[in-house]
Amino acid sequence: MSSEVNEWYRGRNVLITGASGLMGKVLIEKILYSVPDIGCVYALVRSKRGKTPESRIEDMWKLPLFSRIREEKPHVMKKVVPVVGDIMYDNLGIEPKLLEQIYNEVSVVFHFAASLRLEAPLKEGLEMNTKGTMRVLDVAKKIKNLVSFVHLSTAFCYPDYERMAEKVHDPPANPHEVLRAASWLTDEQVNLLTPSILQKHANSYTYSKRLAEALVEEQYPNMPVCVVRPSIVTPSHKEPIQGWVDNLNGPIGLMVGAGKGVIRSMHCIGHYHAEVIPVDIAINAIIVIPYYINTQPERSPEIPVFNLTSGDDRNTTWKEVLDVGKATVRKIPFEGPLWYPDGNIRHNKFIHNLCVFFFHILPAYFIDFLMLIFGQKRFMVRIQNRISVGLEVLQYFTTREWWFDTDNFKALTTRLNPVDFKTFPMDLKVIDIVPYIESCMIGGKLYCLKEKLENLPKARLQNNILYVVDLIVSAFVFYLLPLYVLVSYFESFRMLLSYGGPFVRYLPLVGKVVFPEV
Repeated sequence: MSSEVNEWYRGRNVLITGASGLMGKVLIEKILYSVPDIGCVYALVRSKRGKTPESRIEDMWKLPLFSRIREEKPHVMKKVVPVVGDIMYDNLGIEPKLLEQIYNEVSVVFHFAASLRLEAPLKEGLEMNTKGTMRVLDVAKKIKNLVSFVHLSTAFCYPDYERMAEKVHDPPANPHEVLRAASWLTDEQVNLLTPSILQKHANSYTYSKRLAEALVEEQYPNMPVCVVRPSIVTPSHKEPIQGWVDNLNGPIGLMVGAGKGVIRSMHCIGHYHAEVIPVDIAINAIIVIPYYINTQPERSPEIPVFNLTSGDDRNTTWKEVLDVGKATVRKIPFEGPLWYPDGNIRHNKFIHNLCVFFFHILPAYFIDFLMLIFGQKRFMVRIQNRISVGLEVLQYFTTREWWFDTDNFKALTTRLNPVDFKTFPMDLKVIDIVPYIESCMIGGKLYCLKEKLENLPKARLQNNILYVVDLIVSAFVFYLLPLYVLVSYFESFRMLLSYGGPFVRYLPLVGKVVFPEV
């Protein structure tokens, strides 16, 4: 028995926007490895930091992500065609000759390019995520043999619905009018109007993505478009390597920040469920979706939408994630932590803000003060400000429960033969949380921080030293110092503690106040 998905893709050429992002790279790797008879893969990549798209693709091949391709199928690398372009420009900034080639040869488009900065100004989000999608659609309209246009959205773009159905709902405003208004308003004017525009949306990312969905839906059924909504994307579960990740967005950034001792508190409802999906499982579904839609006996009257989430099958809470993460970081600590990793989640916003002040802000200013004294560059306050902004945005997703319909997502596996069922696994229920979170932490350590596992003994020693320091400092700041203030100003406290005998007598600070003759 052969792969029917591979047969469907045989000879077809695909265009991928956002090819250099996490999901774009994993898509390229998986489609080249598991769909070997695919035609060309046109990878839209922009120049960045002085590097051309060609050199960025060359650097991409060197990543551990592509190790199995380098070892087993190096010839498929030739199928990737770097395309110099940017969704911020009309015709995606692609030179005319290559654009004409794309019109004639491509049949499947995966639109992944987007601004993932949750805290980005609204105008930036609209320009990249909404108008950028419009530009990609304009190019796709001219593709002569288009059979599938897969738009990557987000599962969190409908905060005003208690349960997210697999359908596109009406947008809060006409996307064309919003884009038109943003084009003539200044940045300052848009920033001033942002709260009233976003309404229930916590950030520009989910709002701009929701408007983009409306633009995609407008093209159905004239164009073979569909919408895919993954939840929070996390490191790979199995393929091509366990724990693969190349950025610190989302939960992995929190894990690393907490593991380094920088993040000590987060506002989160611990018993709420963690709605995440490993990147390889999401990509498996995305590859299968064009095959699934085009082999259906009848065309859907509504635009196909797939919520790539755990839906009602989930059973992992944020507290369980935290507990496993803390146990893992003590077993596999990061190198050079600023403090002992002993952060926690707090349900109460006021308590969380107090902890942020004492554990984030004050230490940051103290470290920068030391840097100033020793003539070094100050950095900690700047880092903590960025962390505060990031936490404020992420906490929107961890302080409310999210519910999703996943019937379309689950139906994908019903059309797969045994070969494709094994090649493109999508079952989230088989994931064992403990080894998976361990692989995520190791992935962040190896691939993001570039730390080596051979240095674990040194990292464990640093961790143990900081554990003792943390105990001493916590005892002084939260016990001895307040006690010293109380006994210094209140006679009743001094009398009470005087019954403590030798124990109180030899307490630092407190003993000399209670027993002045010592």
